[in-house]
Amino acid sequence: MPSYDFALILSRPLYEEELDPLFDRTHGQVTVSIITEPQHAGRPGNATATWHATTLAEAVMQVVAHLEDAAPGLHVRQVEADPLLTIRDIAERVRRSVESVRLSITGARGPGGFPASEMSTGGHRLWRWSKIAAWYDIEDPQLREARPTTQAINGWLALRDVVPDIAPAPEDVTSALSAVLTHVA
Repeated sequence: MPSYDFALILSRPLYEEELDPLFDRTHGQVTVSIITEPQHAGRPGNATATWHATTLAEAVMQVVAHLEDAAPGLHVRQVEADPLLTIRDIAERVRRSVESVRLSITGARGPGGFPASEMSTGGHRLWRWSKIAAWYDIEDPQLREARPTTQAINGWLALRDVVPDIAPAPEDVTSALSAVLTHVA
C-alpha cells in the first residue's frame, strides 16, 4: 500500500488534551499544531500526515475523520498534497547529497534554472515538490493523483462548510474519485 504525505489546514490548533486521542487513533502518523495559550484558539491550525492507503483520497478522508473525531469542534478546511520541502527533504527524495542539491540551487551543478523557492520560513527556504520533481525529471505518480484529488476534496470541504446538508458522505467522494481518477490524472 502506498504512503501519502499531505498537509491539512484546520479551523483551529488542537488543545494538549486532544493529542492523546489523536495519537491513539493515528499511531503518531499525524503531527499537529497545538494551543499553548487560550488567546491563540482563534487561529487556524495545521496538520501533516504520512498515511498508508490505497489512494490519496482514501488517506485524506481517513485522517480528516481521525482529526475531527479526536478534537470535537475542529474542522478540516483544506488539504495540500504537493508538499513544500527543505533542501534536506529534496536531497532525500532525489537520492542526492545535500551539497549536490545546494550546488544545483546555485547553478554550479546541473542545467541551471533550478525552481525558485516558494517561501522562506525561519531562515529556511522551501520548494514545491512538483517543481523539483519536474526539474530532476522524476516521474512521481502521486503528483498526478494529487492535483485532481486535492481539488475535489477541497471542493467537498468547502461544500460541507457552506451547505452541510447536501454534501456527500466522505466514502462517496472517495468512491467517485477512484472511479474517475484514471481518466483525469
